[in-house]
Amino acid sequence: MKQRLLIQPLLFLFSLLALFLLPALACNLPPRQGDGLSFPTSPPLPQVTLTLLPFPTPSPAAGEPLPVEATATLPAPPPPGAPVGPFWGLQTATPGPGQPGEWATPEPGMALPPFIYLTQPGDTLIALAARFGVSPDQISPAQPMTDLLAPGQTLSIPNLLGELPYPSALLPDSLVVYSPAVAGFSTEAYIAQAGGFLSNYSELVERGERLSGTEIVRRIAVENSVNPQILLAFLEFRSGWVRGQPADPAQIDYPIGFYVPDYTGLNLELSLVAKQLNMGYYGWRQGTQVELIFPSGTHLRLSPGLNAGSAALANLTSKFYRQQGDWLNALYAADGLLALYTEMFGDPWQRAAAVEPLFPLGLTQPLLELPFLPGEDWSLTAGPHIAWRTGSPRGALDFAPITGEPHCAVSTAWVTASATGLVVRAERGAVALDLDGDGQEQTGWVLVYMHLAEQGRVFPGTWVEMDTPLGHPSCEGGQATGTHVHLARKYNGEWLAADGPLPMMLSGWTAHAGERLYEGTLERNGQIVTARPDGSRGSTIVR
Repeated sequence: MKQRLLIQPLLFLFSLLALFLLPALACNLPPRQGDGLSFPTSPPLPQVTLTLLPFPTPSPAAGEPLPVEATATLPAPPPPGAPVGPFWGLQTATPGPGQPGEWATPEPGMALPPFIYLTQPGDTLIALAARFGVSPDQISPAQPMTDLLAPGQTLSIPNLLGELPYPSALLPDSLVVYSPAVAGFSTEAYIAQAGGFLSNYSELVERGERLSGTEIVRRIAVENSVNPQILLAFLEFRSGWVRGQPADPAQIDYPIGFYVPDYTGLNLELSLVAKQLNMGYYGWRQGTQVELIFPSGTHLRLSPGLNAGSAALANLTSKFYRQQGDWLNALYAADGLLALYTEMFGDPWQRAAAVEPLFPLGLTQPLLELPFLPGEDWSLTAGPHIAWRTGSPRGALDFAPITGEPHCAVSTAWVTASATGLVVRAERGAVALDLDGDGQEQTGWVLVYMHLAEQGRVFPGTWVEMDTPLGHPSCEGGQATGTHVHLARKYNGEWLAADGPLPMMLSGWTAHAGERLYEGTLERNGQIVTARPDGSRGSTIVR
């Protein structure tokens, strides 16, 4: 009885504490879709009939046929001097005696010859070391630890992995992210011309809003910064929605086939596609995701010479095939995904050559100011955390005005433009500011603000100078429990980490990530501001 009397007051105190803290914690993100979900991929998926050699299998020399008992082949090698293409990072494998491209079986105790690798745009030393399974100091010649590596450098990297696994390159980076490669592409026109089930489809999405199939594809592509063409190609591959009609009634509710309960309809399933693409893309960029896990539980380490776009597509497609052989066939067969993509949108490597590299040599961030006016007190309420939904890098910072207003009230304070540019999007709490002013969110530097209230928000098509008011911070446009603004950056469609080779710098303050999401600091000339979700002491920052 005494224990019960003691426990009840404690529970009451903890409840009060939870209620007190809840408004101070800002979840700062758009609605998360599919986080932590497993994909049962049932009903059973159609199986292809090609038979592959047992895994692991060696990577063939560029242009050699894939060792299958059918017609599937690797993508053709790029022409000499081409900036992108299959295995353009790995220049040599481990040739056996007699025939180039054959894999040697080393004698016991003998080391394999090193990989010879040409650096790709976007490479960093930390990510390369993780992908090749070595320490940074084993890569020669020595490279800077934190900067982007200059493309085209020849590096020698110890071969601690043995035989390279499949796949070879699948898609260029520029055809996975929302990049200059699709700056002139009309999602609406393509879907209408294709005339399939998608062209007449609509559904209710969050908050009871009805969207057409075209609007769903466009929204997911733009907000997640994923190329709409890969979304359309994958949708067509999985269910035939784009150019025809779904053959199976189950494909109406599950057009992609994740088969996650309560995740029915195009909007949610296509959101999961974007998530898996981004997880593979940015995980590869950062060296944090270097292998695939199939539904059977089998692990496969990806070839370390792949580009981020190929890792993204490999990660997505691996969720649907229990056996690695079926997965490879689905990619490379004559009626596989890569052939379908080429049929729908043309040769991806030729198209990418016109716009890549996405990161030009010597790229630096332009001058950016903190997103509020000089002399105002704001709090750094969140350090580097995901720029958009799960899968995007830790690219965003959060700031809250110190005005004493109620939590989630539309603040009287203004969020201001951190640079001069053109507002290319203002909807659902978000404002996208195009700094090169060409009106294309796919090109150049773009700032993305989130949680700006609709009331007083700037209109699309508005040209703004630095410090021009954009809108009032609020909780609108996603999950948030406190009034604030969420700020992230993109370059050529790729989300950028706030604490990475192109660190976020605002009014001379440099972002540094903490050990966990939302932790971190801003530092300038020895001064440090620490992120605190409750805006407590040490988090105040003034321009």
